[in-house]
Amino acid sequence: AKMAIIRRMEDGEASHYAYMSTGNFHEDTARIYTDFGFFTADKKLIEEVIRIFTYLETKIPIEKKFEHLGVGQHNLKPLLITLVQHEIDNAKKGKPARMILKMNSLQDKEMVQLLYDASKAGVQIDMIIRGICCIVPNIKGISDNINIISIVDRFLEHSRVFYFLHSGEEVIYISSADWMVRNLHYRIESMFPVYNPNFKEMVKTILKIQMNDNTKARIIDHKSSNAYKRNDGLPARSQVDTYYYIKRLGEKLEENKAETVME
Repeated sequence: AKMAIIRRMEDGEASHYAYMSTGNFHEDTARIYTDFGFFTADKKLIEEVIRIFTYLETKIPIEKKFEHLGVGQHNLKPLLITLVQHEIDNAKKGKPARMILKMNSLQDKEMVQLLYDASKAGVQIDMIIRGICCIVPNIKGISDNINIISIVDRFLEHSRVFYFLHSGEEVIYISSADWMVRNLHYRIESMFPVYNPNFKEMVKTILKIQMNDNTKARIIDHKSSNAYKRNDGLPARSQVDTYYYIKRLGEKLEENKAETVME
């Protein structure tokens, strides 16, 4: 599930923090993988993370429902189905419906069929899938609204991010799970929501940078040609552009800190 609980004594009392990620704690892969990690003091999320660890330690069935996290072998796949179905229902009503799905692999038959159903209903679906992809986009009447790219560059694209327009609420989840049978059915995977508006914008910006890649992105299509994505715009290499985007965020943060100190 790629998560950790930190217990820290503060003023004589125990405080808890949680870390949830798309990547493992591994010294070697940390140098060559791209992942999202989220460190939080949000008690709502921490309580549910602790519940997962308690289950792993005791094997006592979890009776209390998860309200925030999606957890493998519990509510992960049903939650994903509900989120996709919401977009389908909106599309059928003529309302805006959109998904952006980034993952390593897509193989679960039920989820593949659901995405076909979403496309036929009129949901706009953009996907970034690096590896196994068991869905065929751009087939007339079946997957017209599905566009897929694969980014292979210096660093291994490893993060899983699921964006849903969700009637304008813009629901974003970050996850350890690919949409594969093993991940959705047999493992204790995790999927956590991004509530903070600033973090939402950050994730959305990174997804936009990746979808605009015209240097290392390949187009996944029904011809299996894997042709590089090219256009007449300026060269865009998402991993490089993401680096500079995050660097600018860091510089802006330091500037704000300096201004605060001066005030």
